Amino acid sequence: MTTVPLARTGQRRSEVGPVELFFDLVYVFAIIQLSHLLIEHLSWEGAAQTIVVFAAVWWGWNYTAWAMNWLDPSRTPVQLLSGVLMLAALGMSIAIPSAFGDGAWLFVGCYLFMGILRPVFMMIAYRGHQLAANYRMLLLWTLLAGMFWVLGAALPLEWRLGLWLIAVLIDYAAPLAHYRIPGIGAAPMHQWDTDAEHLAERNRLVFIIALGESILLMGGSIVSHGQLTPGLALSLIVGFASLFVLWWNYFALAGPDTHGGDSSTGALRSAYAYAHAFMVLGAILVAVSIELRLSHDHLTPAIVVVTAAGPLVYLAGNLLFLRSRFGRLARSRFIAAAVLVGIMIAAMLLIDHLPVIALSVAVLSVTAILAAHTAYTTSKQSALDNRR
Repeated sequence: MTTVPLARTGQRRSEVGPVELFFDLVYVFAIIQLSHLLIEHLSWEGAAQTIVVFAAVWWGWNYTAWAMNWLDPSRTPVQLLSGVLMLAALGMSIAIPSAFGDGAWLFVGCYLFMGILRPVFMMIAYRGHQLAANYRMLLLWTLLAGMFWVLGAALPLEWRLGLWLIAVLIDYAAPLAHYRIPGIGAAPMHQWDTDAEHLAERNRLVFIIALGESILLMGGSIVSHGQLTPGLALSLIVGFASLFVLWWNYFALAGPDTHGGDSSTGALRSAYAYAHAFMVLGAILVAVSIELRLSHDHLTPAIVVVTAAGPLVYLAGNLLFLRSRFGRLARSRFIAAAVLVGIMIAAMLLIDHLPVIALSVAVLSVTAILAAHTAYTTSKQSALDNRR
């Protein structure tokens, strides 16, 4: 078997290269665009559109992160690939606000360009190796989903959401189906030799990006008011605390000090490709809810739903992550989710009488207690592991 000139090698194989960090910069803009898309279309249809667009944006980032799991980021061809993919991701991000309008072709074109370029590059770089055969099957699934992406852009607008939803389901089902196509072949997960630590670090970094976007939204909202009143200052403190406890909970759960767990490719796929999609989307919804609460004096049903949905979606990601890596489900997450649903129902019943800050503090209390509990149990488990 011949060596692969562009492959990661040596003791620093798991290290995240500068070009990977540079690539992630475009996703700061993408997440901001997604947040504004939901804020400007605050309805069930707008939420569905935002989820479909987010799914495409996330899958573009996810597949790039997985490709870089095998490619040496210090090599010039790999850096050029990253630059081209970054430009395409920028095009996607620019098209996000008008993806369900005149920007559909730009959005779809950039997404499919990324989806085709990555596997073709990997097939050439790893020709004669198992990974090339794997990416051949991945490319076929991408082209299958691509037909629905193109149809959604080409047909009348009322067809777009449904067709793009089918495209998303095909894209996300591909790894679960082991990229199997009858009569052609498959690429089971055990044939993908992955680096768990590299994937973990890449996902930690993109989660921080999602939180950073929240800071930008929050700061912009405060500046737009022109004057920092006591009430606004209190809302700012509560909003920042909400982001801090989300960060605290995440790094207590999936930080660099987290050891052990299942490192098989199937487990990593669930923990990072899927679970982190929920966690990043949850962070985006938290950012949107903070922006809405800073810019509104009174609660609305949409504000209540988004405020509760952010932590709930994030907790769904937590549960999938824990189940995938450690084979367990944390009871604390179910309890927190039940309390959040109770708060949402109570807020709906008292919507004309409940101050915005009261809802903010109630949700913050739940997430703060959960973060403290997670940090405590994690440190306790680490201490027990060190004694063994």
